[in-house]
Amino acid sequence: MSERGGGGEFFAGFLIGAIVGGVAALLLAPQSGEETRQRLEESGIELKERVTELSAEARQRAEELQERGRIILEEQKAKLGQAIEEGKEAAAKKREDLLGKLEGGEAEA
Repeated sequence: MSERGGGGEFFAGFLIGAIVGGVAALLLAPQSGEETRQRLEESGIELKERVTELSAEARQRAEELQERGRIILEEQKAKLGQAIEEGKEAAAKKREDLLGKLEGGEAEA
């Protein structure tokens, strides 16, 4: 369960760090207020575009993982069903063998 949340927490931390770092760099850089506002606006637009791209990539990756998980689950269900059938067949054969021995032992007695 913790592995699932780790990706979202990392992504959120990454975004917060990028925003704080970008703002700090712009505010501490030697330039006029107008230049700073312009750079902040440009950085905000770039950051928004990057977040949109990362969000789309994450969504696509999640869909791929979900499909992969579904395929693996179906394969495992098929293997389990086959193992159950083989177990039933082996149990029936063993039962027949034991009944045959029991009937054979009664005939001799």
